[in-house]
Amino acid sequence: MASPSKAGAALAALREELVGDVFAPLDAGYDEARTVFNAMIDKRPAVIAQCVNEDDVVRAVRFGRDLDLNIAVRGGGHSVAGSAVNDNGLVIDLRHMRAVSVDPAAEAVRIAGGATMADLDRACQPHGLATTGGRVSTTGVGGFLLGGGTGWLDRCFGLAVDNLLGVELVTADGERVHASADENPELFWGLHGGGGNFGVATAFTLKLHALPEFSMALLLYLPEFGREVTRTYRELIAAAPDEASGGVIYLTGPPEDFVPPHLVGSLLCAALLTYAGPEEDMRKLAEPLLALPHEQEIVGAMPYADVQCMLDDPPGMRNYWSAEYLTGAPDEYLDVFCAGGEALPPSATIQVLFPQGGAIAAGPHEYPVPYRDAPWAVHPFAIWEDPADDERCRQWVRDVCAGARPYSTGDVYLNFIGDEGTDRVKAGLGAENFQRLAGLKRRYDPDNVFRFNHNIAPA
Repeated sequence: MASPSKAGAALAALREELVGDVFAPLDAGYDEARTVFNAMIDKRPAVIAQCVNEDDVVRAVRFGRDLDLNIAVRGGGHSVAGSAVNDNGLVIDLRHMRAVSVDPAAEAVRIAGGATMADLDRACQPHGLATTGGRVSTTGVGGFLLGGGTGWLDRCFGLAVDNLLGVELVTADGERVHASADENPELFWGLHGGGGNFGVATAFTLKLHALPEFSMALLLYLPEFGREVTRTYRELIAAAPDEASGGVIYLTGPPEDFVPPHLVGSLLCAALLTYAGPEEDMRKLAEPLLALPHEQEIVGAMPYADVQCMLDDPPGMRNYWSAEYLTGAPDEYLDVFCAGGEALPPSATIQVLFPQGGAIAAGPHEYPVPYRDAPWAVHPFAIWEDPADDERCRQWVRDVCAGARPYSTGDVYLNFIGDEGTDRVKAGLGAENFQRLAGLKRRYDPDNVFRFNHNIAPA
């Protein structure tokens, strides 16, 4: 570590040179700047550099290297593991870098590294264009994309990384690198799932797709109908076109407009059918779900960007998530899934079973996203407020995953999990891919500067 005098001089220089703001622990605004989405994470960085452009990022990386500080990178701050912050190190905060530029003629979009899904979706909506985004609007595009990227449009348009055209990166040496299929192709390959291991992604270019219409059906059922709902949804998706997605969701009725007042606070089973097309086609597809006894329905055309905001998870809550990717969804597993839903801790916690297939399975298999071929995934997503509930909620997540394990492919989407150890990181990237990624890490980050992530050690 640097001497106090050197550190003080370097910090003063950073404050002078950076266009954006710099926060140290005694500065007003520091606590707000270090707070992330998951309230279980309470880290105290030595310095937070809120960058506003790529030059700021270069300055911040070089500052961190000069002082031998650990470096964390913050995009949306949505990582359940708290990867966006650290203790006693440097946080490079990209939240002021949110520009989105749509090129309708080229059907492409350029997104700055700190943009959220809402920034991306709202910019594309007026053009009748979209690309695969996350399932909530507050997720940061960068972390989501570099981790693979799954959402309501993936069966139709592929995983988010399947639409990646280029990345602007600042490396551990503070150098600027562009990665695409033609330029630094090996690095480009690694950025398809390898996360933030290779540098600070300051901008992305993505392919867009025409999405003139979007529609959905959200139906709420009493939990005693859960098994019938889940089986009906499975059969519906098996015969559905790739435009259809969604999932079956167990939840406690939140105090939202779409929940009847008498069901707020009650355990519910929901079926969500999303459709990248007109309402008329979606309604025909939804008929078997509509025929089941239900308590509430929201059915109709709705702008995609609005649907993206419907299920936003509240900030400031305690979070613990995991996932298992499944070889199938036979009746015996659906019984296990429903039993897990019926054991849901009463909070904002949800359990989701969602389909894959379509363009996900048909997409390029050379990238480090081994979960591509799994037809289904289960995602237990514990969200609660009281620290006294920590162990109960974490154990419920573990129990859901344990119940799914006999049906698991062994692969996992790393954006859905916290710190579950190196073996799970390998499961999220594929064993063969992991060795290749470790070589790439040695080339671009031999000192493992970017380690606050699902880490790939240089080898």
